[in-house]
Amino acid sequence: MAARPTIEQLAEAAGVSVATVDRVLNRRAKVRAKTANRVHEAAVAIGYPAASLISQRIREELPEYRLGFLLLDTGATFYGEFAKQLRRAVAEATDFRGVFHLDHASPKQPDRIVTRIADLAARSMAIAVVAPEHPAISVAVAELADRNIPVFSLLSDFAPGAREAYVGVHNGKVGRTAAWMIAKAAGRPGKVALFVGSHRFHGHEAREMGFRAFFREEAPDFTLLDTLVNFEDPRFTEDAVLELARKHADFVGCYVAGGGMEGAIAAMRRLAPPHRPVMICNELTPLSRTALAEKAITMIINTPLPAISREVVRMMAQSLRTKGEGRVGDCFFPFEIYLPESV
Repeated sequence: MAARPTIEQLAEAAGVSVATVDRVLNRRAKVRAKTANRVHEAAVAIGYPAASLISQRIREELPEYRLGFLLLDTGATFYGEFAKQLRRAVAEATDFRGVFHLDHASPKQPDRIVTRIADLAARSMAIAVVAPEHPAISVAVAELADRNIPVFSLLSDFAPGAREAYVGVHNGKVGRTAAWMIAKAAGRPGKVALFVGSHRFHGHEAREMGFRAFFREEAPDFTLLDTLVNFEDPRFTEDAVLELARKHADFVGCYVAGGGMEGAIAAMRRLAPPHRPVMICNELTPLSRTALAEKAITMIINTPLPAISREVVRMMAQSLRTKGEGRVGDCFFPFEIYLPESV
């Protein structure tokens, strides 16, 4: 049986003195984080028996940040996955010990969102929020900024000038991409519909602006119908899509810019080609993946939740570490595109 690695061998592998290893193991004196991490990496590499203890010692020396997250109570599949990714990002952070707080609110009740923000702020040092643009929310965020509690907007921007930073995709480009696909895949000009959850959501408004701008600039032969607000309700969306198909023989394309795609998918399954328009939806879920494989829908625009979660957690920690000295800056992630042949 091979002998266990000794503390001398660990010190040699890490390129430090035995005394330094002893300080890391027994916390006899402060050791720089970079040095402590090097000792831990060497301990893992040589199979040192106290490698897990070294990891624990290092983690105990890290600052503790309490991070709060407010997501919407709609779209259980999407926001359930988002919550899981945010929780994982906090747990896996290597430069701080994270305490994770999560709450949900309805996008239809701005006053409840304000209350939830206040509740999270009472328990957290920084918070990240999915919310519509609303004066009461902007005031709440500004008050938190005055108290040095940074607030990050997620997926859809709000409270510009008061929030710390926006983290998400470029929603204007999302809208233009959906329009481009409809124009290319429709086969002929015709009427095109757009659903948004609410014009209070800056992200939905930006998608609508990009969507309409593309058709105005690049595909003027298409006719854009008035934007429909579905409040992310699948039943309303299903009925509205079927009604559009009934009323317009030249209904060639549709984009559901927010939630409610479950209804759009149900409607598309009831519309057989050639009466089935090009349908663009957001977010790859088990349901949308199946619908895409069946070619009931044409394209999915997906939000990279793992990457966004890791980045917003990193930015929240950075803001706390620098104590608000300078904004960390907005962060835009490239969105993902899925087609029937790529799932």
